[in-house]
Amino acid sequence: MRKVPVLSALDAAALIPDESVVSVSSSSALGCPDFVLKGIGERFTETGSPRNLTTVHPIAAGDMYGVAGVDHVAVPGLLRRIIAGSYPSGPSSAEPPLIWQLIEQDAIEAYNLPSGVLFQMHRAGATGQPGVLTEVGLDTFADPRHDGGRMNDRTTGDLVEVEERDGKEWLFYPAVRPDVAIIRATTADEWGNLTFEDEGSTLGALDQAYAAHNHGGIVIAQVKRLAAGGSLPPQQVRVPGILVDALVIHEDQLQTTQTAYDPAISGQIRRPLDVIGPAPWGVEKVIARRAAAELAPDEIVNLGFGISALVPRILVEQGHADAVTWVIEQGAVGGTPLTGFAFGCALDPQALMPSIDQFTLLQGGGFDQALLSFLEIDEQGSVNVHHLPGRRHVTAGVGGFADITSHAKSIVFSGNFTAGRREISAEDGRLVIARDGTVPKLVERVSAVTFSGPRALANGQQVRYVTERCVLELRPEGMTVIEVAPGADLQRDVLDQAAGKLRVADDVREMDSHLFRPEPLPTIFRKD
Repeated sequence: MRKVPVLSALDAAALIPDESVVSVSSSSALGCPDFVLKGIGERFTETGSPRNLTTVHPIAAGDMYGVAGVDHVAVPGLLRRIIAGSYPSGPSSAEPPLIWQLIEQDAIEAYNLPSGVLFQMHRAGATGQPGVLTEVGLDTFADPRHDGGRMNDRTTGDLVEVEERDGKEWLFYPAVRPDVAIIRATTADEWGNLTFEDEGSTLGALDQAYAAHNHGGIVIAQVKRLAAGGSLPPQQVRVPGILVDALVIHEDQLQTTQTAYDPAISGQIRRPLDVIGPAPWGVEKVIARRAAAELAPDEIVNLGFGISALVPRILVEQGHADAVTWVIEQGAVGGTPLTGFAFGCALDPQALMPSIDQFTLLQGGGFDQALLSFLEIDEQGSVNVHHLPGRRHVTAGVGGFADITSHAKSIVFSGNFTAGRREISAEDGRLVIARDGTVPKLVERVSAVTFSGPRALANGQQVRYVTERCVLELRPEGMTVIEVAPGADLQRDVLDQAAGKLRVADDVREMDSHLFRPEPLPTIFRKD
């Protein structure tokens, strides 16, 4: 039986030819082969090779602060083009991550495409198919009639095409056939078989390995430890050794961003839920509570980043932690999705699916609701989550957002109604606006379309938008105010603070005053 060579990160980098297409498995620092990426950057500094790489990152190109991941290879000359589902965002007060500096300086070509589609592009490449035909991304920034996923002026090529079949429009995304796949696991045996026992997800490692191997490329796997050949339980092997060409050992790899290891994330133990502290009191908690009121017991619910990520903590506080089953794009089913650095992982999951298979559920609409967030919404109900004019480096990109919203039956978007310096609080059952933000987040037209309101109406999707001062609903006649917070004035605080046109429902009602008090809510779920 062939033994797979164990190499240093620098020696593994030497296997990568100039001009290669390199597929990298990671979601933030979850599953990120950071040590190998660092070795590539160091080898380029020493030797000038590998040069002019195209890197492909289906979910995320590095951790949210640009410390790990793609920033190791974000060097002019080393990197020529990047295609990613999302990017390290960095705190708004800090210097942008290196990858964003290259993008904004037009130093490299850059594309942002839906994560689920990027995984499927690898599967298409592995099986010899020309690409992926899908409705995901239609009438959004990924549509070539909008931006085609292009992120700067240097990026001019069309990766995405519009096709018509049987009277319907589709987007065609080309197959990915990488020359190199860099993946990560927990344990490798001497024959290259990989297990993922300490990981929060396998992500798309297998399909990325297939895509490279079947195309005649190479697969480099970073792992924490090496076991004797044939000693790993076959049912636990998720990537077989026949696909792996080199191993790199890195004993200190993080489980996810700033998290060394938590066995409850990888499903090896179950922790009591009292380790999840209550969400801090404030208007964001009010928004999350109101979003939670859209749920019903026994639903399957997808969850996104931002304010919506607080909703599972609301259910825990209310004693309903297991009332709904959460499904997140990285692969966790059930448990309690985590916030902050560990976002993308879940505490005490029921199952950890490969991310590409989770996207089969999500793209197919096999769930009841999606709870997502927004940067901007407009009078057509369209949503922008990936583009902030003048400060693009603080946004992460689309990720799985477009995949999730393409066929979701019901979507709840959560966010603040205004931006800028604000003094807004929830006191004694009322909203108190001492100073409002000067930047409207409800605009006439969003600066970039991540979600199309007109398309959602045509598809019969139910869409609501929850803010601290009102709840809106997307209706054929337009964006409609259906609830107003106690203490907020409909004209002054809602209609006059929107840059886009809003309608008001004939039966507009007051939001539940209990939402604006810190005590537990008397009831949490919607009343059908």
